[in-house]
Amino acid sequence: MANVLKAKQRQDLKQSVTRELRLEGSVPSVVYGKDKEPITVAVDSIELLKTVRDEGKNAIISLDIEGKDSVDVMLHEYQIDPLKDELIHADFYVVNMGQEMDVEVPIHLEGEAAGSKEGGVLQQPLYEIAVRAKPADIPEEILIDVSELNIGDSILVGDLKEAKGYEITEDEDTTIVSVTPPEEMPEEPEIEDADAEPEVINEKSDDEEGEEADEDKDKE
Repeated sequence: MANVLKAKQRQDLKQSVTRELRLEGSVPSVVYGKDKEPITVAVDSIELLKTVRDEGKNAIISLDIEGKDSVDVMLHEYQIDPLKDELIHADFYVVNMGQEMDVEVPIHLEGEAAGSKEGGVLQQPLYEIAVRAKPADIPEEILIDVSELNIGDSILVGDLKEAKGYEITEDEDTTIVSVTPPEEMPEEPEIEDADAEPEVINEKSDDEEGEEADEDKDKE
């Protein structure tokens, strides 16, 4: 079942009006899709963030646009003000519930790798995986149990079992997670014996000192 989100149409696109919308807690947004005329709307910022947090970024949203029929959409892109950490714009893409689409699904790891307990380092190069599915069949996340991984073990995309309803389109040879041997500690430099006599540069030998003494006597 799609999550319902109310939206109001935006007719006046002046910056002053847009700024006022944000101050009121709304997010200026655009709704678009294949063979669809873009519609400018505004949605409640808190409700949108709550939906994404609870249902994931690939959640199907039933956008209830004031004065128009509801449309099924997905959050396609959004912008956040880095200084205020506030949502300032969102793009919604109209989806066809009967047509497959390509999306990125987050990967979450479960358990503690056996190799990590022995000093190995758990590494996860892939955090999202490409999936093709109808909108209603898109998984919120893909869970991978790493508890059996020993040092030197890894899990590739090809090792995953595809669930009914979606197809994994990522390259099968892509590494998702691995456990590498612990890094070797660099050897500490040797410290010279503090009691050793310091080397004297240009120190003269006993013979040289004797020769110089003889020369001094001759001069006298």
